[in-house]
Amino acid sequence: MAVKKYKPVTPGMRGMTGYTFDEITKSKPERSLLMPLRKSGGRNSYGRVTVRHRGGGHRQFIRIVDFKREKRGIPAKVAAIEYDPNRTARLALLHYADGEKRYIIAPLDLKVGDSVMSGPTAEIRTGNSMPISNIPVGSMIHNIEVKEGRGAQLVRSAGGAAQLLGKEGDFAQVRMPSGEVRLIRQVCYATIGQVGNLDHSNIKLGKAGRKRHKGIRPTVRGSAMTPRDHPHGGGEGRQPIGKPGPRTPWGKPALGYRTRKNKLTDKYIVRRRSKKSR
Repeated sequence: MAVKKYKPVTPGMRGMTGYTFDEITKSKPERSLLMPLRKSGGRNSYGRVTVRHRGGGHRQFIRIVDFKREKRGIPAKVAAIEYDPNRTARLALLHYADGEKRYIIAPLDLKVGDSVMSGPTAEIRTGNSMPISNIPVGSMIHNIEVKEGRGAQLVRSAGGAAQLLGKEGDFAQVRMPSGEVRLIRQVCYATIGQVGNLDHSNIKLGKAGRKRHKGIRPTVRGSAMTPRDHPHGGGEGRQPIGKPGPRTPWGKPALGYRTRKNKLTDKYIVRRRSKKSR
């Protein structure tokens, strides 16, 4: 995929870049794999804002993606590569030999007409899904399960790839894109290859309107608020924050504060991404 530059006919378009969509082969999604997206504006069932800066945005439909790859031993042919507005990666539409259609995350270099399969008997080939125990050490993988049968939860965004470092006993060591080395059970499924759409990180939105199309509302500086609304607020004119370090709107440290709470899975982390012992 290539990145295109826009002619700066307006100030907002100066420096703006976008997708060329060269790899997209189908403009309209598969209707049988769509469901409506009900937007909440960042509010919970009580109507209170629990996630800030959400609202508006273009109308979208959810594409039902097969993260479990549970059709084992049935070959499928890639019918199209499609755009998905809900994620950074592209989708591949599969036509299975039994007539069923499903979406998967499109790996890098997967083309229309290629054949893919999932299951223990699948070949070591890009797009095939199999247990980690069947994958050679050193391979690049994505769509990794954390618990067998639950479906892929790790390494699903554009350009993402993890590396299988080793196997010992029931577990395998996998290096995540963040640099973290983690233990994952060998019975869990993963997909061979790297997620496509590598140039996503090179896209520059250029103007505020493209953020609004994504459903992201503006962010206001804490120093522009009142002391009631933010720890940085208040004062006549521009003032320092008056604290040893920046804070979140709820008073927590904003830089370097570790937020990981799940101590039950600490034993599966071999090496943290911060490279520091906790």
